[in-house]
Amino acid sequence: MLPMHISPERLEDAYRVAPEIILCATGIFVMLLDPFLRAAWKRALGWFSLAGAVGALASLYLVWQHPGVAYGGLIRADEFSIFVHAIVLVVAILATLGSIQYLENERIQRGEFYALLLFATAGMGVLGSAGELITAFLGLEMSSISSYILAGFRRTSLKSNEASLKYFILGSFATAFFLYGIAMVYGATGTTIMTGIQQSLGNSPPSSLLALGLAMMFVGLGFKVVAAPFQIYGPDVYEGAPTPVTAVLASGPKAATFALMLRIFYTGFGAAGHLWFWAIWISAVLSMCIGNFAAVTQTNVKRMLAYSSIAHAGYILVAFAASTEVGIAAVLFYLAAYALMKLGAFLVVAHVGGPGERRLEIKDFAGLGTQQPALAACFSLFLLSLLGLPATGGFLGKFYAFQAALDAHIVWLVVIAAINSIVGSYYYLRVIVAMYFWEPQKEFQPIPVTPAIATALVLAAAGIIYLGIFPSRVMHYALLSALSLR
Repeated sequence: MLPMHISPERLEDAYRVAPEIILCATGIFVMLLDPFLRAAWKRALGWFSLAGAVGALASLYLVWQHPGVAYGGLIRADEFSIFVHAIVLVVAILATLGSIQYLENERIQRGEFYALLLFATAGMGVLGSAGELITAFLGLEMSSISSYILAGFRRTSLKSNEASLKYFILGSFATAFFLYGIAMVYGATGTTIMTGIQQSLGNSPPSSLLALGLAMMFVGLGFKVVAAPFQIYGPDVYEGAPTPVTAVLASGPKAATFALMLRIFYTGFGAAGHLWFWAIWISAVLSMCIGNFAAVTQTNVKRMLAYSSIAHAGYILVAFAASTEVGIAAVLFYLAAYALMKLGAFLVVAHVGGPGERRLEIKDFAGLGTQQPALAACFSLFLLSLLGLPATGGFLGKFYAFQAALDAHIVWLVVIAAINSIVGSYYYLRVIVAMYFWEPQKEFQPIPVTPAIATALVLAAAGIIYLGIFPSRVMHYALLSALSLR
């Protein structure tokens, strides 16, 4: 036999996609191993998947050591992709920790759950590093198809089945918009590589076909980040999906898709900012207003947090509209803080909800401060960070976002965002008041917090406090990531 020889170029390419290789390999191994394990041993697949996600996070060192483009420009390994990978991999790690006991309680402990979570995370990683539109489409589909299945993982629940079907149907329409947009951009520029689109715009003004293609891509991506007016599916899907899956949907895919939007709008269409500025402006206002005012009327905590996710998409778009390196860095910092606080909040809801997710009303959280003070403290921290209380990551996320918009002289957008932040404080504080000032529900006994869930919540809380008190290092790397987009 001839000795196998791998060229240095191919080895470099492999280093640049090391996280995806590890995630997919782990997911495939979990699915192959699952049928051979007895039910009592399937829990071990969760820990094995956790090890794979941690290994993928560690492999970012290889990406950092071998920057550049891979596979002819399809993948870009730079500070920006490393930052986004770090966010989605931390989400995968914490979500896996929070899912092990949940699946046990719901009697749906299966290896395919962890495999799908790993495949979805790999797709998010591709979104964060895609340097070409078809590659971005493949990453989007890889993440989305896995998410459609995960949303319906509670197969005996009608709400979960409805969430999965609704997510699949509307997600397919959004995917079609995105794909048609890519086709139109290719027809107008002759390329799908983002740097090639940038060069094409530098040589000639944008055509109407190019503008239409950009608009259709914005529709497709706006659906994925749950931004208005494309948010209609969000609350139903978030409420019906298993709560750990909702935690992932509200954090990881949103961060990865916003990262893709940054690459498309700033790298590919940076010279055509006049085409997309007002679309971003209007979407930001609609997202903040619809999300916050709808959340005020909710009594279901899970649904309230779903509307809150829409509002936060609007806050992120405020920084997006600034169209500067500082604005990009503010988006990245906000995404890091948002992923931790939203993931932590949904994991608390998953725990308190209990088997069958029967305890999701605000009244079900009454007295949690006396029954389980540590859990209530963590939930309070996540809610106060979502509100934007000083000394939390959420406060500095909003501060950097609003400051970037003010520096770009987008004053009215910041005024609307500030008013919406005040409105949002009502429904966050209402849950905290219930936990500490209402009498506990006598018919429900508190559920003990397992070490896995406790670890996930402590790590998320520590990350939020770190970003709120020591933000300089993360913000500095976010600025380097923003500069690498140009």
